[in-house]
Amino acid sequence: MQTIMNRPGIVFVFSLVLLRLATQLGTYFHKNRPDLMPDERDDFNVVLTATLTLLGLIIGFSFSMAVSRYDQRKNYEEAEANAIGTEYVRADLLPPTDAARVRDLLRAYLEQRILNYNTHDERQLPPIDAKTAQLQDELWSAVRVPASATPTPLSAVAVIGMNDVLNSQGYTQAAWWNRIPLAAWLMMFLIAICSTLMIGFGAHARHRALFWILPLVAGISFFLIADIDSPRGGAIRVRPQNLEALAQQLSPH
Repeated sequence: MQTIMNRPGIVFVFSLVLLRLATQLGTYFHKNRPDLMPDERDDFNVVLTATLTLLGLIIGFSFSMAVSRYDQRKNYEEAEANAIGTEYVRADLLPPTDAARVRDLLRAYLEQRILNYNTHDERQLPPIDAKTAQLQDELWSAVRVPASATPTPLSAVAVIGMNDVLNSQGYTQAAWWNRIPLAAWLMMFLIAICSTLMIGFGAHARHRALFWILPLVAGISFFLIADIDSPRGGAIRVRPQNLEALAQQLSPH
């Protein structure tokens, strides 16, 4: 199910077809029973209105969750760029040989982080993650060894800065894993199916074009939520603008 949520286009087509079939099923049920009596019609309208209201609320709630997670990913991208840039400057606090090695490693690490953001296919991530983990070990060793050899307050600042670099990557990864729960998606689909089923059952008109309106609107809403919530599969993604700008500043001339 989570794989499908990474394909907003599939979510749109699937929801549109499913909800349209639910509407058609409602009209089928309506044809096989007498028309609603006035009192029954009033009760039916109350239930339909409540169901549509609940659908609108849960769609709005899910959209808000998706936007907040998108903003969180953007903030962590900025924080990661700041941490790498700060540590690049703090490398001056280490001996010259060690400082040059830390800077070279930071530039290579920065390239891997940008590649991680720009990669859309999750099947290409394992080698990137492996290279990132290797560079993290080398970066930590590059500051730990000189700091242990000559422990000073200045070398401690470089160690703290490197700790921020490593932590920022972990915070970013956690934010990318923080998605809309599957239960929320199932609830949205269930309420949408009930709504379209009731509309098909209680509609007076038999114009087929009218029965496409709610499935189309709900499908667009689901598409937008899935697009924003998907870090790699959607059109609305977090671009590593801060990391790319930092890479240009740190590129050797």
